Amino acid sequence: MKVVFAGTPEFAATALAAIQAAGHEVVLVLTQPDRPAGRGMQLHASAVKQFALQHQIPVLQPMSLKLDGKYPEQAHDAHELLKATPHDVMIVAAYGLILPESILTIPLYGCLNIHASLLPRWRGAAPIHRAIEAGDAETGITIMQMDQGLDTGAMLSMQRIPIAAADTTTALHDKLAELGGQMIVSVLQQLPTGGLTAIAQPEQGITYAAKIAKEEAALDFALPATVLERKIRAFNPFPGACGVVNGVTLKLWCAELAERPDSAKVGQLILQDHMLLVACGEGALRLFELQKPGGKRLPTAEFLKGFALDDKSCFE
Repeated sequence: MKVVFAGTPEFAATALAAIQAAGHEVVLVLTQPDRPAGRGMQLHASAVKQFALQHQIPVLQPMSLKLDGKYPEQAHDAHELLKATPHDVMIVAAYGLILPESILTIPLYGCLNIHASLLPRWRGAAPIHRAIEAGDAETGITIMQMDQGLDTGAMLSMQRIPIAAADTTTALHDKLAELGGQMIVSVLQQLPTGGLTAIAQPEQGITYAAKIAKEEAALDFALPATVLERKIRAFNPFPGACGVVNGVTLKLWCAELAERPDSAKVGQLILQDHMLLVACGEGALRLFELQKPGGKRLPTAEFLKGFALDDKSCFE
């Protein structure tokens, strides 16, 4: 099939690579404009753009696709190019721009979205983070036919996977990206034969996965340890859960549940045989990996060699 692909991060690049490897002809890639990143704030191409350039696939990077938006000329040019580029279907994965109805109706088979949740749970921008944060036992991939709503389209395919007790967003992202690539290849094989049945999403169980804000990284240790442990995994790698000790913001990258000493107050740090506990509103966390500003992520024993803490230390 002739495919137009719209996506931006590594999650999308994994699906694009699977489509290419399966022998489909990717005739055009849409991705977000290059963004400044890193300490030097140099412009960096998205993972999808990098893959496209490596495989000589034409790339389009409009700021918007809405004809009545802030960049009408770019949107108009994108519309005209899509109309002039013969393709059977558009595949969308973590693209980051809204597709208006005028684009959804261009391909013969419409636009299909690879969404990293079991719809209608976790519609929206950050389904992987929110599933871990909420303590969901499972998640998965839904391939849906896109419509004008926010992840509201009819479902063509769904597969479930368990969320392991130690899964971070990084680990779960990689599992789901691989699964998404496999599933979209299967869907593309069945699409021309009419072997897929579009199923409307249930009206019950709808939740929204709001975009992750940096402010969410600051942990409130008055919360139960179970909640905070999930946040630490959900915010790894971004934005990185953190707390302030002696005026210094520390990143907390890995923790497990522990018993809270009876005499400990909320936020207090307790040293135990080169290990570090922090008392929470209920229970405690044993911290395994920390990072100070400008430093590296370090196991607790190594971290404590370069950052002085004692039993009087406390997270603010």
